[in-house]
Amino acid sequence: MGEAHGGARVFRLPVGRHGYAVEFSPYFPAGLACAAAQNYGIAGCGVLLVLEQSEAGVRLIASFDWNDGLFDVTWSETNEHVLLTCSGDGSLQLWDTAKPGGPLQIYKEHTQEVYSVDWSQTRGEQLVVSGSWDQTAKLWDPAVGQSLCTFRGHEGVIYSTVWSPHIPGCFASASGDQTLRVWDVKMPGSKIVIPAHQAEILTCDWCKYDEKLLVTGAVDCSLKGWDLRNVRQPVFDLYGHTYAIRRVKFSPFHGTILASCSYDFTVRFWDFAKPSPLLETIEHHSEFTCGLDLSLHTPGQVADCAWDETVKIYTPSCLTAPV
Repeated sequence: MGEAHGGARVFRLPVGRHGYAVEFSPYFPAGLACAAAQNYGIAGCGVLLVLEQSEAGVRLIASFDWNDGLFDVTWSETNEHVLLTCSGDGSLQLWDTAKPGGPLQIYKEHTQEVYSVDWSQTRGEQLVVSGSWDQTAKLWDPAVGQSLCTFRGHEGVIYSTVWSPHIPGCFASASGDQTLRVWDVKMPGSKIVIPAHQAEILTCDWCKYDEKLLVTGAVDCSLKGWDLRNVRQPVFDLYGHTYAIRRVKFSPFHGTILASCSYDFTVRFWDFAKPSPLLETIEHHSEFTCGLDLSLHTPGQVADCAWDETVKIYTPSCLTAPV
């Protein structure tokens, strides 16, 4: 059971399990999933935890073990009980919270760690995209036992693959080769290649209010915004983190607000439309902060997780005031 602490609800992961990713349920305002790995993801097992918030705190609904570290998690957009994780052994795992035990399906085609997995949110699609250290992204229909397509072009590790919330069949990927790429599942090669940073890019996300706007976060400690209509220069640069940015998420409720978490242990909130864009810095972890999500149901609510074996759910003050 998690406890409220300093304004945040805290859930303590099993001892020796370090948080890599969190995602709010698209169905239940109180639901949350966390993917974690043993030994900081270097070796050992992984665990998927499905959590539920209540007035008393955060409680565990279901727990699933895997024999390798879990690095990302995504909820099904068609079944409230189904989630997909990805792991260090090159596989994806499909889980059903109503069916305890092992995964319903295992998809193993990647030849190295799978660091990112995302379920399409556009209507009429039942598609998943994964990104791997083997430098490929793969397209999946969870009802089919093998990938539908493999996307090649990156010349480094793929750290992040994220579907466009607006454009069917379109996803973005961020890589250690210092590029952000945009793909159409009907085409084998990337539609757009952006040399976005002079450093490894660990994360990217799409704006929920502007289908042409993406953000990248990199080892150079910066966030950059990209308008796909003109990619020669970023439309914004955000500086403040002191170590690599691990994950970035646009707000589902504000068109110009985003959040980022970093190996500097902090989560920062930004409004790129303001002259002083840094709105707030949250310092409540004691290790690398790797997982971050913003609730689709509860305006202003944020969840994050870190290598300090905790998940924290909270509402930063900058998201409670009118903007």
